[in-house]
Amino acid sequence: MTIAVAVPIGEDLHQAAAAVAEAAERVEAKLASLPAPAARSTAERAAAAAAHDGVRVLRRRFMEAHGTAVYDRLTDGRTRRPRLAELVEAAGAAFPGLVPAADRLAAERSRTQADKEGLEIDQGIFLHAVLRSPVAGPHLMDSMLRPTERALALLPEFTRTGVVEMESVRLERRDGVARLTMCRDDCLNAEDERQVDDMETAVDLALLDPGVRVGLLRGGEMSHPRYRGRRVFSAGINLKSLHAGEISLVGFLLRRELGYISKLVRGVLVDDGHWHSPAIEKPWTAAVDTFAIGGGAQLLLVFDQVLAASDAYLSLPAAREGIIPGAGNFRLGRAAGPRIARQVILQGRRIWAKEPDARFLIDEVVEPDQLDDAVEAAVRRLDGEAVIANRRMLNLVEEPPEEFRRYMAEFALQQSLRLYGADVLDKVGRFGRRHQ
Repeated sequence: MTIAVAVPIGEDLHQAAAAVAEAAERVEAKLASLPAPAARSTAERAAAAAAHDGVRVLRRRFMEAHGTAVYDRLTDGRTRRPRLAELVEAAGAAFPGLVPAADRLAAERSRTQADKEGLEIDQGIFLHAVLRSPVAGPHLMDSMLRPTERALALLPEFTRTGVVEMESVRLERRDGVARLTMCRDDCLNAEDERQVDDMETAVDLALLDPGVRVGLLRGGEMSHPRYRGRRVFSAGINLKSLHAGEISLVGFLLRRELGYISKLVRGVLVDDGHWHSPAIEKPWTAAVDTFAIGGGAQLLLVFDQVLAASDAYLSLPAAREGIIPGAGNFRLGRAAGPRIARQVILQGRRIWAKEPDARFLIDEVVEPDQLDDAVEAAVRRLDGEAVIANRRMLNLVEEPPEEFRRYMAEFALQQSLRLYGADVLDKVGRFGRRHQ
């Protein structure tokens, strides 16, 4: 049975919030009477879904009517700039029942993906409305372009030594080039939340350091048995982490897109008194060894130039995995055309570096033993006074911020639903059993 009450949309924010909280309490009582999600019968799953659906209707209507006011309250009239994680935590405390409280999310975090209640869907509903708001959305996106506290703490060391070693990324400044090397050698640079945090830190440092003029991203040498001693760009999302329930909507999927990937495009926002631009932007080159799968291929779509070894390939198998490939749907059609985008995203087509169609995604293809020299020549091509101004104008045309914001609003909701789709849970469950 669906559990719902009418939300007084036209009434006071507090009255409407109280109605949502009341409905959420009844749903919690219903769910508490059921077994854990993975142990539920078909009838019990249907009952849980009906309960969730009823209150989610109310949450969505509430946020459509009051989303901007909610955001203003959480940010003190947009005078504060919380990041995504801080924002949803504050919403859970200030508006009970609107999004999961911190303790509920912590309990969910300890479960495998298949045994979760799917509380992140409520975060998706909340962030969908916030990002859609023409007032709240741009403010939140700008907040995510600010440098992280971790990067600011590491900046003096990096400017002094030119080197920062992190678990997932090694950052070195040499000859004005910030060289970011993804070094998760055991898992082929498959991304998890640790790597997202390290990547954002590295991108911030490269942008903030005045000694850096150009950025370069490349995968390091692997210790994985199949690719030992070879460089690999990225195997995409870490499926082991997804099965374990450690790939979150806010901490991974949204932070990744609105954090370091957006900073690669738009730069890092700082309050340094520069009237002509509040953002520090720099040009970026990527070099692909072996393959760029999933999130690795998504990354390439924001770089100013991409080089690849002749034996490398790109793919976006997210549809096969059951999820949405980040902003790949937004960017791939613009880069390669709608037909290729559908073939890659919907049909799982691989694009090999030597294929004619690869020219839409890769600027230069060289033999593997020539890639080092080609990379050095490529970064020098972007080291020019007018490059930054021109890339800014190109990005404004190719990726207008308002269009990107609307895409990310829908992505927040749709990806939260996909994380808990029956097909996804079945696939990650089978992956987990194979790797036990």
